[in-house]
Amino acid sequence: MLFDGIGMTGVLMILTTYGLVQVDRINVKGMGYSLFNGVGALLILISLYVDFNLSAFVIEVAWLVISIFGLFNALKRGKPDERG
Repeated sequence: MLFDGIGMTGVLMILTTYGLVQVDRINVKGMGYSLFNGVGALLILISLYVDFNLSAFVIEVAWLVISIFGLFNALKRGKPDERG
């Protein structure tokens, strides 16, 4: 039950971030976008510890790696996480 809650928190983070992109409330090149997606993917990976699923594991690892790459790019740009 605990791990289901952790995984669902990750799902909510990723879906909320995606929703914010759709209503133009978060910059996809900003740090917040990659941070929320990366943490969400990490939480889902933690939940997979109890009930492993290979396809879910693969997509979440890819999501996490891409998010880390996005974080590094956001840090290199040095721009605040604002629309625009």
